[in-house]
Amino acid sequence: MGMGVGGHKGLKAEINVTPMVDVVLVLLIIFMVITPMLQRGKDVQLPKAMKVDDEKKGGADPIVVSVTTDKRIYIESDSYDDEGFQVELQKKLISNPSQRILLKGDQSLVFEDVRRVMNLARKSGAKSIALGVEEVKK
Repeated sequence: MGMGVGGHKGLKAEINVTPMVDVVLVLLIIFMVITPMLQRGKDVQLPKAMKVDDEKKGGADPIVVSVTTDKRIYIESDSYDDEGFQVELQKKLISNPSQRILLKGDQSLVFEDVRRVMNLARKSGAKSIALGVEEVKK
């Protein structure tokens, strides 16, 4: 409500929506900028699964390893060849050897491609590797 100026004295029963629209637009812009930053690893089409295990709560965030359709290996968003992947993963596992690894393989890959990366991770000292999948809604 606002106060009337001039000949109309008293309160006006009109709603001023301009401040609300300003706040909503600022929030929209913030969410548009932040949302792409929330995704970790490279963007891949995950395979679909009917039943998905609940993610373990607590502990450190997993190291996100992605395998794209062209069989390139990424740790977070950095690309590596097989040897470079092993060296970099060993560096990351030195501080926390029991840290989980989330392996996101594109759905167009054959399992042999994903298993190769799993074997490289095991040789680097990884103790726990989880496969990233997308849950199918019923």
